Amino acid sequence: MSVLGLDLGGTKLAAALFNEEGRILHRVVKRVAGRKGADVARLIADLIKDYMSLVGKGNEVASIGISVPGISYQATRKVWAPNIPGWTDYPLYDEVGDAAGDIPIVIDSDRSCYILGEVWKGNAAGCRDAIFLGVGTGIGAGIMINGEVLRGSHDIAGAIGWMALDRPFSKKYVGCGCFEYHASGEGIPRVAREFLKGNSRYNGVLRNIAPEKITTHEVFKAFDEEDPIAIKVINQSIEFWGMAAANLVSLLNPEKIIFGGGVFGPAKRLVPMIKEEASKWSQPVGINQVIFDVSALGGDAGIYGAGYLALRRIGI
Repeated sequence: MSVLGLDLGGTKLAAALFNEEGRILHRVVKRVAGRKGADVARLIADLIKDYMSLVGKGNEVASIGISVPGISYQATRKVWAPNIPGWTDYPLYDEVGDAAGDIPIVIDSDRSCYILGEVWKGNAAGCRDAIFLGVGTGIGAGIMINGEVLRGSHDIAGAIGWMALDRPFSKKYVGCGCFEYHASGEGIPRVAREFLKGNSRYNGVLRNIAPEKITTHEVFKAFDEEDPIAIKVINQSIEFWGMAAANLVSLLNPEKIIFGGGVFGPAKRLVPMIKEEASKWSQPVGINQVIFDVSALGGDAGIYGAGYLALRRIGI
């Protein structure tokens, strides 16, 4: 018996066939960029059909888990994914159901899948109360409490990009939230550009890059070269990550906070500094008990989480 996990992002769709022990038997990646609406659903359905024909007798797919970059509404089985055009209230379950036939399908948000992946095969293994703080293009948190993913009344729990971590309120926070505006993969270069615009005397590393071409990678590279604006940007991000983590510790008392997503890559070396910052703000007993760690699965956290979704769906 095997299960199929699919991890949908804004640019790619990854799929992997898992055995019950969590070993990947086969995997494939398809490009999503340029597709929208029903085209993306068709890509998922076609990939499911490919796997149906791939598996041999005795190793049939018993269940399918799908991770989507947004909100998965459990009551309606529809999804909201802002980086997939046309997926505002999209009936993904119905669209891919025919491809799966009688095989059960379960769909969840990417942030939920990230923490499930880490609990199954990553650095949250053995935890019943753990948080995956994902920092990529945006920011979200997969939250596990007493062994269950925290969903909220309308499946939006964990949208911590909207954490209020600064004041006064600014209209620029409306679209993505205060935390995400300042300290996400898109926020870091945005803040760097703002600092550059307000400092005409600066003539460092980032000044030699066209503002629209400044990326998080370029900011970290300049940080390593001790560029003063890059240092200011990254230090501010550490403050925001630390404050957010402190709030999560004080509110939820997790055993672990796992930092992941594309930014933790280059930012994983900063986790001790983030813990130090969080210690200033957090409930003092909780912060001394919690472990801060980085993802063991990296970019595969979502696909492992989708596989684990599938296993849990059939009670394994």
